[in-house]
Amino acid sequence: MIGDKLFYKNLLKDMFSDPFQLKLWDGSVQNYGEGEPKFKVIFNEPIPKGDIINDPSMALGEGYMTKKLDIEGSVQEVIESLYNNKESFLKHGEKYQKLIKKFKRTIKASKENIEYHYDIGNDFYKLWLDDTMTYSCGYFKNENDTLKQAQINKVEHILKKLNLQEGQSLLDIGCGWGELIITAAKQYKVKALGITLSSEQLEKVNERIKAEGLEDLVEVRLADYRELKNISFDRVVSVGMLEHVGKDNLTEYFSVVNNLLKDKGVSLLHCITGVNEGGTNTWIDKYIFPGGDLPAIKDLIRDIAELNFELIDVESLRRHYGRTLEHWTKNFENAIPEIEKTKDETFIRMWRMYLNSCAASFNSGNINIHQILFAKGVNNELPWTREYVYK
Repeated sequence: MIGDKLFYKNLLKDMFSDPFQLKLWDGSVQNYGEGEPKFKVIFNEPIPKGDIINDPSMALGEGYMTKKLDIEGSVQEVIESLYNNKESFLKHGEKYQKLIKKFKRTIKASKENIEYHYDIGNDFYKLWLDDTMTYSCGYFKNENDTLKQAQINKVEHILKKLNLQEGQSLLDIGCGWGELIITAAKQYKVKALGITLSSEQLEKVNERIKAEGLEDLVEVRLADYRELKNISFDRVVSVGMLEHVGKDNLTEYFSVVNNLLKDKGVSLLHCITGVNEGGTNTWIDKYIFPGGDLPAIKDLIRDIAELNFELIDVESLRRHYGRTLEHWTKNFENAIPEIEKTKDETFIRMWRMYLNSCAASFNSGNINIHQILFAKGVNNELPWTREYVYK
């Protein structure tokens, strides 16, 4: 136990960029850094040293889920402090970065992975998403935008970038709960097809299409993008879906988009990106997004170039996703009395850690999110400047 205590004290002393207090299982307390501690890290019992060294994300994530590890203060602040400290042992080389082994993702495996995350149930997501049921990065035009307004802004921003014209066809790969395709049909009178691998989402989108009277313009299918044959579109959009594709399958994704686009057709890709390398951490892969894999921005640009797409625009929305996650986290905490009726404490602590750690990752620049606009061949029909996006 003495060795364990010494290990923890040495491990944590350089872990955070802010002053903090460490409390161990025997009640001993130690302060680190200059000034008043911003938070307290509490080990209620030891976590095996080998587990922490071999895979810190898994060891500490599971430790928090099972109450071996506790935090007094803001979970988000603790993780931001960790990411902001470039001297932390977590930043020292690849031996601490355990990335998931890449593999060829079959349509069946992709469907199972999506169901694991999204088919927790619409009722669960309804408790902390906004009224549009949009589960991706919002777009905050000003400080006072609500989460719902930011999600409406985001859809509007994407549709304007696509420069939609009445009568065009639009495909949304991974259409979520349908906000984008429904808005596109209502505002631009385009014929929209959404595809999803979540039966819960399919049911909800069909309800919305019927309620809006949009059966002539909007269709949704339970399908993988690789299953679409003998059909082409003027516009293809994908929001928050590429993270499920896997590094080894990125080239295939762009090849399928190339086949689905008409000549001069335009596509917008909205996805979370790795800064220099892609990958994921093992805790998120096991408990939140099985099969998830963040692509590196350089890999996306390379694949776009190699298929002779015309790269038109790349925009970072990193700070927007940090704020979106802060809204979700606040809503999640407010909804806990309801969540507790159907979920246990381990599940709640797992999702608290997930939402807070993602907010911290974006705010600290540990990960990014980009919107990438590209065309099949040379497109001289788009406006000359970006002004059309902001009108």
